[in-house]
Amino acid sequence: MVLPTLAIVGRPNVGKSTIFNRMIGERVSIVEDTPGVTRDRIYGKAEWLGKQFALIDTGGIDIGDEPFLQQISDQAEIAIDEADVILFLTSVEAGVTDADERVAQILYKADKPVVLAVNKVDNPERRNDIYDFYSLGFGEPYPLSGSHGIGLGDVLDAVFAAFPDEGTDAEDDSIKFSFIGRPNVGKSSLVNAILGEERVIVSPIEGTTRDAIDTKFVHGDQEFTMIDTAGIRKRGKVYESTEKYAVMRALRAIDRSDVVLVVLDAETGIREQDKKVAGYAHEAGRGIIIVVNKWDTLKEKDNHTIQEFEQHVRDEFQYLDYAPIVFVSAKTHQRLTNLPGMIEKVSENQNRRIQSAVLNDVLLDALAVTPTPTINGKRLRIYFMTQVAVKPPTFVVFVNDPDLLHFSYERFLINQLRKTFDFDGTPIHLIARKRK
Repeated sequence: MVLPTLAIVGRPNVGKSTIFNRMIGERVSIVEDTPGVTRDRIYGKAEWLGKQFALIDTGGIDIGDEPFLQQISDQAEIAIDEADVILFLTSVEAGVTDADERVAQILYKADKPVVLAVNKVDNPERRNDIYDFYSLGFGEPYPLSGSHGIGLGDVLDAVFAAFPDEGTDAEDDSIKFSFIGRPNVGKSSLVNAILGEERVIVSPIEGTTRDAIDTKFVHGDQEFTMIDTAGIRKRGKVYESTEKYAVMRALRAIDRSDVVLVVLDAETGIREQDKKVAGYAHEAGRGIIIVVNKWDTLKEKDNHTIQEFEQHVRDEFQYLDYAPIVFVSAKTHQRLTNLPGMIEKVSENQNRRIQSAVLNDVLLDALAVTPTPTINGKRLRIYFMTQVAVKPPTFVVFVNDPDLLHFSYERFLINQLRKTFDFDGTPIHLIARKRK
Protein backbone atom coordinates (compact mmCIF):
# COMPACT_ATOMS: atom_id res chain seq x y z
CA MET A 1 0.00 0.00 0.00
CA VAL A 2 1.32 3.44 -0.95
CA LEU A 3 0.97 5.83 1.97
CA PRO A 4 -0.22 9.43 1.51
CA THR A 5 2.80 11.69 1.31
CA LEU A 6 3.53 15.01 2.99
CA ALA A 7 6.46 17.17 1.89
CA ILE A 8 7.87 19.97 4.05
CA VAL A 9 8.91 22.92 1.88
CA GLY A 10 10.32 26.32 2.74
CA ARG A 11 13.35 28.53 2.55
CA PRO A 12 16.45 27.55 4.56
CA ASN A 13 16.55 28.06 8.34
CA VAL A 14 12.82 27.90 8.99
CA GLY A 15 13.12 24.58 10.86
CA LYS A 16 12.08 22.01 8.22
CA SER A 17 14.32 19.24 9.57
CA THR A 18 13.25 20.01 13.16
CA ILE A 19 9.60 19.54 12.20
CA PHE A 20 10.51 16.42 10.23
CA ASN A 21 12.25 14.88 13.25
CA ARG A 22 9.39 15.92 15.53
CA MET A 23 6.88 14.16 13.28
CA ILE A 24 9.02 11.06 12.83
CA GLY A 25 9.96 10.80 16.50
CA GLU A 26 11.49 7.47 17.50
CA ARG A 27 10.42 5.90 14.21
CA VAL A 28 13.65 7.21 12.65
CA SER A 29 15.48 4.33 14.38
CA ILE A 30 12.72 1.73 14.27
CA VAL A 31 13.13 -1.98 13.40
CA GLU A 32 16.60 -3.06 14.51
CA ASP A 33 20.15 -1.94 15.17
CA THR A 34 21.86 -3.91 12.40
CA PRO A 35 25.06 -2.85 10.62
CA GLY A 36 24.39 -1.96 7.01
CA VAL A 37 20.72 -1.08 7.50
CA THR A 38 20.22 2.49 6.39
CA ARG A 39 17.86 5.10 7.75
CA ASP A 40 17.54 7.92 5.22
CA ARG A 41 16.89 11.27 6.87
CA ILE A 42 15.09 12.85 3.90
CA TYR A 43 12.34 10.24 3.73
CA GLY A 44 10.47 8.52 6.51
CA LYS A 45 7.18 7.23 7.85
CA ALA A 46 5.22 8.93 10.57
CA GLU A 47 1.92 8.35 12.32
CA TRP A 48 -0.89 10.59 13.52
CA LEU A 49 -3.93 9.31 15.42
CA GLY A 50 -3.27 5.75 14.31
CA LYS A 51 -2.82 6.57 10.61
CA GLN A 52 0.54 6.34 8.84
CA PHE A 53 1.86 8.72 6.22
CA ALA A 54 5.10 9.18 4.30
CA LEU A 55 7.17 12.28 4.97
CA ILE A 56 9.71 14.13 2.81
CA ASP A 57 12.18 16.55 4.37
CA THR A 58 13.39 18.78 1.56
CA GLY A 59 15.60 20.55 4.10
CA GLY A 60 17.64 17.36 4.35
CA ILE A 61 18.57 17.49 0.67
CA ASP A 62 21.99 18.94 0.01
CA ILE A 63 22.00 20.82 -3.29
CA GLY A 64 25.59 21.95 -2.92
CA ASP A 65 26.77 25.21 -4.46
CA GLU A 66 23.70 26.01 -6.53
CA PRO A 67 22.32 29.57 -6.27
CA PHE A 68 20.02 30.33 -3.37
CA LEU A 69 16.84 30.79 -5.42
CA GLN A 70 17.61 27.70 -7.49
CA GLN A 71 17.93 25.71 -4.28
CA ILE A 72 14.47 26.81 -3.17
CA SER A 73 13.03 26.04 -6.59
CA ASP A 74 14.51 22.55 -6.63
CA GLN A 75 13.14 21.75 -3.18
CA ALA A 76 9.69 22.97 -4.13
CA GLU A 77 9.84 20.97 -7.37
CA ILE A 78 10.51 17.78 -5.43
CA ALA A 79 7.49 18.42 -3.23
CA ILE A 80 5.22 19.29 -6.15
CA ASP A 81 6.06 16.08 -7.98
CA GLU A 82 6.05 13.66 -5.05
CA ALA A 83 3.67 14.88 -2.37
CA ASP A 84 -0.08 14.59 -1.93
CA VAL A 85 -0.02 17.55 0.47
CA ILE A 86 2.63 20.23 0.93
CA LEU A 87 3.47 21.79 4.30
CA PHE A 88 4.73 25.29 3.48
CA LEU A 89 6.90 26.23 6.46
CA THR A 90 7.82 29.82 7.28
CA SER A 91 9.30 31.53 10.35
CA VAL A 92 7.81 34.22 12.53
CA GLU A 93 11.29 35.55 13.39
CA ALA A 94 11.96 36.95 9.92
CA GLY A 95 8.37 37.65 8.90
CA VAL A 96 7.35 37.31 5.27
CA THR A 97 10.53 37.38 3.17
CA ASP A 98 11.20 37.57 -0.57
CA ALA A 99 12.24 33.93 -0.42
CA ASP A 100 8.89 32.98 1.13
CA GLU A 101 7.11 34.76 -1.69
CA ARG A 102 9.30 32.94 -4.21
CA VAL A 103 8.26 29.59 -2.72
CA ALA A 104 4.63 30.72 -2.75
CA GLN A 105 4.83 31.58 -6.46
CA ILE A 106 6.11 28.09 -7.24
CA LEU A 107 3.43 26.42 -5.12
CA TYR A 108 0.65 28.44 -6.78
CA LYS A 109 1.34 26.47 -9.96
CA ALA A 110 1.08 23.11 -8.22
CA ASP A 111 -2.18 21.23 -8.32
CA LYS A 112 -1.61 20.13 -4.72
CA PRO A 113 -3.18 21.24 -1.43
CA VAL A 114 -0.90 23.44 0.67
CA VAL A 115 -1.00 23.86 4.47
CA LEU A 116 0.77 27.03 5.65
CA ALA A 117 2.54 26.93 9.01
CA VAL A 118 4.53 29.65 10.80
CA ASN A 119 7.32 28.11 12.88
CA LYS A 120 9.23 29.39 15.92
CA VAL A 121 6.15 30.82 17.63
CA ASP A 122 7.62 29.77 20.97
CA ASN A 123 6.21 32.78 22.81
CA PRO A 124 2.38 33.16 22.89
CA GLU A 125 2.86 36.93 22.55
CA ARG A 126 4.10 36.38 19.00
CA ARG A 127 0.90 34.71 17.81
CA ASN A 128 -0.41 38.06 16.58
CA ASP A 129 2.60 38.28 14.23
CA ILE A 130 1.40 35.34 12.14
CA TYR A 131 -1.38 37.35 10.49
CA ASP A 132 1.13 38.94 8.11
CA PHE A 133 1.46 35.50 6.48
CA TYR A 134 -2.09 35.66 5.11
CA SER A 135 -0.48 37.72 2.33
CA LEU A 136 1.10 34.54 0.94
CA GLY A 137 -2.33 33.47 -0.26
CA PHE A 138 -2.73 30.03 1.31
CA GLY A 139 -5.43 30.79 3.82
CA GLU A 140 -5.08 30.51 7.56
CA PRO A 141 -1.47 30.23 8.82
CA TYR A 142 -1.01 27.76 11.67
CA PRO A 143 1.31 28.87 14.52
CA LEU A 144 3.91 26.25 15.35
CA SER A 145 6.84 25.66 17.66
CA GLY A 146 9.05 22.91 16.28
CA SER A 147 11.38 22.97 19.26
CA HIS A 148 8.52 22.38 21.73
CA GLY A 149 5.98 20.60 19.50
CA ILE A 150 3.31 23.21 20.22
CA GLY A 151 0.69 23.46 17.48
CA LEU A 152 1.85 20.33 15.65
CA GLY A 153 -1.46 18.55 16.26
CA ASP A 154 -3.46 21.32 14.58
CA VAL A 155 -1.10 21.24 11.60
CA LEU A 156 -1.41 17.47 11.20
CA ASP A 157 -5.20 17.67 11.50
CA ALA A 158 -5.17 20.13 8.60
CA VAL A 159 -2.80 17.91 6.63
CA PHE A 160 -4.97 14.81 7.05
CA ALA A 161 -8.07 16.78 6.10
CA ALA A 162 -6.29 17.64 2.83
CA PHE A 163 -5.02 14.12 2.04
CA PRO A 164 -6.92 12.41 -0.81
CA ASP A 165 -9.49 9.80 0.15
CA GLU A 166 -8.30 6.22 0.08
CA GLY A 167 -9.18 4.68 -3.25
CA THR A 168 -11.11 1.47 -3.77
CA ASP A 169 -8.93 -0.12 -6.41
CA ALA A 170 -9.93 -3.47 -7.83
CA GLU A 171 -8.23 -6.43 -6.22
CA ASP A 172 -4.93 -7.24 -7.89
CA ASP A 173 -3.79 -10.84 -7.40
CA SER A 174 -0.50 -10.37 -9.24
CA ILE A 175 2.81 -10.74 -7.42
CA LYS A 176 4.46 -7.34 -7.32
CA PHE A 177 8.22 -7.15 -7.38
CA SER A 178 10.80 -4.44 -7.92
CA PHE A 179 14.48 -4.17 -8.76
CA ILE A 180 16.57 -1.96 -6.50
CA GLY A 181 20.26 -1.21 -6.48
CA ARG A 182 22.94 1.29 -7.28
CA PRO A 183 22.72 3.09 -10.62
CA ASN A 184 24.17 1.22 -13.59
CA VAL A 185 23.99 -2.30 -12.14
CA GLY A 186 21.64 -3.32 -14.95
CA LYS A 187 18.16 -3.11 -13.48
CA SER A 188 16.49 -1.80 -16.64
CA SER A 189 18.37 -4.33 -18.76
CA LEU A 190 17.02 -7.11 -16.54
CA VAL A 191 13.49 -5.77 -17.02
CA ASN A 192 13.89 -5.83 -20.80
CA ALA A 193 15.50 -9.27 -20.80
CA ILE A 194 12.69 -10.78 -18.73
CA LEU A 195 9.99 -9.21 -20.88
CA GLY A 196 11.76 -9.91 -24.13
CA GLU A 197 11.08 -6.41 -25.37
CA GLU A 198 12.44 -2.89 -25.02
CA ARG A 199 9.88 -1.77 -22.42
CA VAL A 200 12.28 0.51 -20.53
CA ILE A 201 14.97 2.85 -21.87
CA VAL A 202 18.39 1.32 -21.26
CA SER A 203 21.52 3.44 -21.16
CA PRO A 204 25.03 2.99 -19.73
CA ILE A 205 24.71 6.47 -18.20
CA GLU A 206 24.07 6.23 -14.47
CA GLY A 207 20.62 7.31 -13.36
CA THR A 208 18.84 7.14 -16.75
CA THR A 209 15.66 5.72 -15.25
CA ARG A 210 13.79 8.41 -13.31
CA ASP A 211 10.36 6.94 -12.63
CA ALA A 212 8.97 3.72 -11.21
CA ILE A 213 7.44 1.92 -14.21
CA ASP A 214 4.91 -0.91 -13.81
CA THR A 215 4.72 -3.75 -16.31
CA LYS A 216 2.44 -6.78 -16.06
CA PHE A 217 3.31 -10.17 -17.52
CA VAL A 218 2.28 -13.80 -17.05
CA HIS A 219 4.63 -16.70 -16.37
CA GLY A 220 2.94 -20.07 -16.28
CA ASP A 221 -0.35 -19.52 -14.48
CA GLN A 222 0.94 -16.64 -12.34
CA GLU A 223 0.55 -12.95 -13.15
CA PHE A 224 3.37 -10.62 -12.10
CA THR A 225 3.67 -6.85 -11.84
CA MET A 226 7.24 -5.71 -12.37
CA ILE A 227 8.27 -2.31 -11.03
CA ASP A 228 11.48 -0.88 -12.45
CA THR A 229 12.89 1.88 -10.27
CA ALA A 230 15.48 4.57 -10.59
CA GLY A 231 18.87 3.68 -9.18
CA ILE A 232 19.40 4.72 -5.58
CA ARG A 233 22.46 6.96 -5.47
CA LYS A 234 24.72 7.63 -2.57
CA ARG A 235 23.42 10.83 -1.00
CA GLY A 236 26.69 12.72 -1.40
CA LYS A 237 26.65 12.08 -5.17
CA VAL A 238 23.12 13.30 -5.81
CA TYR A 239 23.07 16.64 -7.60
CA GLU A 240 20.10 16.87 -9.98
CA SER A 241 16.77 17.57 -8.37
CA THR A 242 15.25 14.67 -10.32
CA GLU A 243 17.76 12.29 -8.75
CA LYS A 244 16.79 13.38 -5.26
CA TYR A 245 13.26 12.18 -5.51
CA ALA A 246 14.30 9.12 -7.53
CA VAL A 247 15.42 7.75 -4.16
CA MET A 248 11.99 8.48 -2.74
CA ARG A 249 10.25 6.83 -5.67
CA ALA A 250 12.37 3.74 -5.22
CA LEU A 251 11.35 3.57 -1.57
CA ARG A 252 7.70 3.95 -2.50
CA ALA A 253 8.12 1.14 -5.03
CA ILE A 254 9.46 -1.06 -2.22
CA ASP A 255 6.34 -0.20 -0.21
CA ARG A 256 4.23 -1.51 -3.11
CA SER A 257 6.27 -4.66 -3.66
CA ASP A 258 5.74 -8.17 -2.34
CA VAL A 259 9.27 -9.22 -3.33
CA VAL A 260 12.33 -7.03 -3.88
CA LEU A 261 15.27 -8.05 -6.06
CA VAL A 262 18.51 -6.48 -4.84
CA VAL A 263 20.72 -6.18 -7.92
CA LEU A 264 24.51 -6.35 -7.56
CA ASP A 265 27.16 -5.87 -10.24
CA ALA A 266 29.48 -8.88 -10.57
CA GLU A 267 32.03 -6.77 -12.43
CA THR A 268 32.40 -3.90 -9.93
CA GLY A 269 31.74 -6.06 -6.87
CA ILE A 270 29.96 -5.12 -3.66
CA ARG A 271 30.08 -1.56 -2.41
CA GLU A 272 28.93 -0.05 0.85
CA GLN A 273 25.98 1.54 -0.91
CA ASP A 274 24.73 -1.91 -1.98
CA LYS A 275 24.28 -2.87 1.66
CA LYS A 276 22.46 0.34 2.44
CA VAL A 277 20.14 -0.04 -0.54
CA ALA A 278 19.29 -3.59 0.54
CA GLY A 279 18.58 -2.25 4.01
CA TYR A 280 15.56 -0.35 2.68
CA ALA A 281 13.84 -3.60 1.66
CA HIS A 282 14.96 -5.45 4.80
CA GLU A 283 13.48 -2.80 7.07
CA ALA A 284 10.25 -2.86 5.08
CA GLY A 285 9.90 -6.61 5.74
CA ARG A 286 9.70 -7.52 2.06
CA GLY A 287 10.72 -10.80 0.50
CA ILE A 288 14.24 -10.47 -0.88
CA ILE A 289 16.26 -12.15 -3.63
CA ILE A 290 19.87 -11.11 -4.24
CA VAL A 291 20.54 -10.95 -7.99
CA VAL A 292 24.18 -10.82 -9.11
CA ASN A 293 24.02 -9.37 -12.63
CA LYS A 294 26.69 -9.20 -15.38
CA TRP A 295 28.04 -12.63 -14.44
CA ASP A 296 29.13 -13.03 -18.08
CA THR A 297 31.64 -10.18 -17.71
CA LEU A 298 33.95 -12.12 -15.39
CA LYS A 299 36.87 -13.31 -17.51
CA GLU A 300 38.42 -15.82 -15.12
CA LYS A 301 35.92 -18.30 -13.70
CA ASP A 302 36.23 -21.86 -12.47
CA ASN A 303 34.13 -24.35 -10.50
CA HIS A 304 34.72 -22.43 -7.28
CA THR A 305 33.97 -18.88 -8.51
CA ILE A 306 30.25 -18.94 -7.70
CA GLN A 307 30.83 -20.48 -4.26
CA GLU A 308 33.49 -17.89 -3.43
CA PHE A 309 31.35 -14.97 -4.61
CA GLU A 310 28.33 -16.32 -2.74
CA GLN A 311 30.36 -16.56 0.47
CA HIS A 312 31.53 -12.99 -0.08
CA VAL A 313 27.89 -11.88 -0.43
CA ARG A 314 26.97 -13.73 2.76
CA ASP A 315 29.83 -12.08 4.63
CA GLU A 316 28.85 -8.59 3.45
CA PHE A 317 25.08 -9.04 3.84
CA GLN A 318 24.89 -10.87 7.14
CA TYR A 319 21.46 -9.46 7.91
CA LEU A 320 20.16 -11.01 4.64
CA ASP A 321 21.18 -14.58 5.40
CA TYR A 322 17.65 -15.70 4.51
CA ALA A 323 17.78 -14.28 0.96
CA PRO A 324 18.54 -16.66 -1.95
CA ILE A 325 21.28 -15.63 -4.38
CA VAL A 326 21.08 -16.07 -8.15
CA PHE A 327 23.82 -15.28 -10.69
CA VAL A 328 22.46 -13.93 -13.98
CA SER A 329 23.31 -12.00 -17.10
CA ALA A 330 20.84 -9.61 -18.65
CA LYS A 331 22.98 -9.60 -21.80
CA THR A 332 23.13 -13.36 -22.39
CA HIS A 333 19.89 -14.19 -20.48
CA GLN A 334 21.84 -16.62 -18.32
CA ARG A 335 19.58 -18.09 -15.57
CA LEU A 336 16.93 -15.41 -16.10
CA THR A 337 14.30 -18.10 -16.58
CA ASN A 338 14.81 -19.00 -12.90
CA LEU A 339 13.70 -15.59 -11.61
CA PRO A 340 9.89 -15.80 -11.98
CA GLY A 341 9.78 -19.15 -10.19
CA MET A 342 12.00 -17.86 -7.39
CA ILE A 343 9.86 -14.74 -7.00
CA GLU A 344 6.69 -16.84 -6.82
CA LYS A 345 8.26 -19.14 -4.22
CA VAL A 346 9.43 -16.24 -2.03
CA SER A 347 5.97 -14.69 -2.27
CA GLU A 348 4.43 -17.98 -1.11
CA ASN A 349 6.84 -18.05 1.83
CA GLN A 350 5.94 -14.45 2.70
CA ASN A 351 2.29 -15.53 2.94
CA ARG A 352 2.90 -18.85 4.73
CA ARG A 353 0.75 -19.49 7.82
CA ILE A 354 1.53 -22.15 10.42
CA GLN A 355 -1.10 -23.57 12.77
CA SER A 356 -0.52 -22.82 16.45
CA ALA A 357 -0.54 -26.51 17.41
CA VAL A 358 2.27 -27.23 14.94
CA LEU A 359 4.19 -24.14 16.06
CA ASN A 360 4.10 -25.22 19.67
CA ASP A 361 5.37 -28.69 18.81
CA VAL A 362 8.38 -26.96 17.22
CA LEU A 363 8.70 -24.75 20.29
CA LEU A 364 8.75 -27.73 22.67
CA ASP A 365 11.44 -29.43 20.57
CA ALA A 366 13.49 -26.21 20.57
CA LEU A 367 13.22 -25.84 24.34
CA ALA A 368 14.33 -29.45 24.78
CA VAL A 369 17.37 -28.95 22.54
CA THR A 370 18.40 -25.60 24.03
CA PRO A 371 16.79 -24.61 27.36
CA THR A 372 15.94 -20.97 27.91
CA PRO A 373 18.69 -18.79 29.40
CA THR A 374 18.89 -17.38 32.90
CA ILE A 375 19.62 -13.66 33.24
CA ASN A 376 20.46 -12.15 36.63
CA GLY A 377 19.20 -15.26 38.35
CA LYS A 378 15.85 -15.23 36.56
CA ARG A 379 15.01 -17.84 33.93
CA LEU A 380 13.07 -17.05 30.76
CA ARG A 381 9.90 -19.11 30.48
CA ILE A 382 8.13 -19.46 27.13
CA TYR A 383 4.53 -20.66 27.37
CA PHE A 384 3.05 -20.40 23.91
CA MET A 385 3.71 -19.32 20.31
CA THR A 386 1.25 -18.18 17.67
CA GLN A 387 1.43 -16.53 14.26
CA VAL A 388 -0.28 -13.14 14.05
CA ALA A 389 0.59 -11.86 10.56
CA VAL A 390 2.10 -12.57 7.16
CA LYS A 391 4.19 -10.43 4.76
CA PRO A 392 6.44 -10.89 6.65
CA PRO A 393 5.55 -13.92 8.82
CA THR A 394 5.20 -12.56 12.34
CA PHE A 395 5.06 -14.67 15.48
CA VAL A 396 4.26 -13.82 19.09
CA VAL A 397 5.76 -15.80 21.98
CA PHE A 398 4.12 -15.41 25.38
CA VAL A 399 6.74 -15.32 28.14
CA ASN A 400 7.10 -14.51 31.83
CA ASP A 401 9.26 -11.45 31.13
CA PRO A 402 9.94 -10.05 27.62
CA ASP A 403 13.22 -8.47 28.82
CA LEU A 404 14.61 -11.98 29.39
CA LEU A 405 14.33 -12.90 25.69
CA HIS A 406 17.89 -12.13 24.64
CA PHE A 407 18.65 -11.45 20.98
CA SER A 408 20.71 -14.64 20.71
CA TYR A 409 17.85 -16.85 21.93
CA GLU A 410 15.39 -15.00 19.68
CA ARG A 411 17.75 -15.78 16.81
CA PHE A 412 17.82 -19.43 17.87
CA LEU A 413 14.01 -19.64 17.77
CA ILE A 414 13.87 -18.01 14.34
CA ASN A 415 16.47 -20.49 13.05
CA GLN A 416 14.35 -23.37 14.39
CA LEU A 417 11.38 -22.02 12.47
CA ARG A 418 13.48 -21.82 9.31
CA LYS A 419 14.74 -25.39 9.75
CA THR A 420 11.20 -26.72 10.10
CA PHE A 421 9.31 -24.58 7.59
CA ASP A 422 10.21 -23.05 4.24
CA PHE A 423 10.71 -19.34 4.88
CA ASP A 424 13.44 -18.92 2.27
CA GLY A 425 13.61 -15.32 1.04
CA THR A 426 11.49 -13.74 3.75
CA PRO A 427 12.41 -12.09 7.05
CA ILE A 428 10.72 -13.41 10.19
CA HIS A 429 9.55 -11.12 12.97
CA LEU A 430 9.37 -12.47 16.51
CA ILE A 431 7.58 -10.50 19.23
CA ALA A 432 7.73 -11.30 22.95
CA ARG A 433 4.71 -10.50 25.11
CA LYS A 434 4.14 -11.06 28.79
CA ARG A 435 1.50 -13.66 29.51
CA LYS A 436 -1.35 -12.16 31.49
